[in-house]
Parts: sequence; structure tokens; C-alpha cells
Amino acid sequence: MHAVRRLHAALELARRAGYQVRHEWLDGVSYPACRLGGRKLLFVDLALDVHDQLEQVLSVLQNDPRVDQHQLEQLLATPDQPDRSSQAA
Repeated sequence: MHAVRRLHAALELARRAGYQVRHEWLDGVSYPACRLGGRKLLFVDLALDVHDQLEQVLSVLQNDPRVDQHQLEQLLATPDQPDRSSQAA
């Protein structure tokens, strides 16, 4: 599965676990998750490439017991692969 698709799947998993997902320019200096006023926030740092964004999101999800572990394990076990459309070119 392509890294962008894995990132989208991980973010959907985060939303189902109660995270509000925000895309912000953080320049790599912030922890990607926090609680604010009882809400769980997950920040996707736009300064990072998609692989690093995915790594941060997955690390947050791994540490949250409310996340569906079966789906998380599937995401972790799926290696990055190029898009089929890029292979056809």
C-alpha cells in the first residue's frame, strides 16, 4: 500500500478513536498528540514528508488503548509500495 494511503487509513483510525486531526506547520518541533479541554488532538506536521507523518501518527496510535489494535497491526504490517499508476508510466 502506498504511504499516502496508509497515512489516510491511520488518520481515519485515529478519528474513530476520538482524535480531532489537525494539519499544521510545526517544523518538526512538537509532539504530535495532546489533550486540550478533554479533547484528544492529533497534529500532522506539514513540515515532514509523508513517511515521517505516518511514523508519528502510528506511534501515537500504538500508545492509545482505545485504538482498534487489529486494524493498527494491519497498517503496521503493510509495507510501503509504489502506486500502480506510477508503475504504468
